Amino acid sequence: MYVGFLTGWAGLWVVFGRASTIALEVAAVAVIAVALFARLYEEPTLRKMFGAEYEEYCQNVPRWLPRVRPWERNVNRA
Repeated sequence: MYVGFLTGWAGLWVVFGRASTIALEVAAVAVIAVALFARLYEEPTLRKMFGAEYEEYCQNVPRWLPRVRPWERNVNRA
């Protein structure tokens, strides 16, 4: 979601030619803030809520870049 939002804004700047230095600086600060928020709040919260399932998810799904192939979770049900 975060990557898509930033990509959309970058596309608008390219289309409308409005990528000023200030806009790029604000975008860089926003990217850093989102990265810190995700690492320092979201991920620990998800680890507490979902434990081992979230750890498995983190090992199989990249943090910021989308996967090329879908992740197929191996669920062994008795």
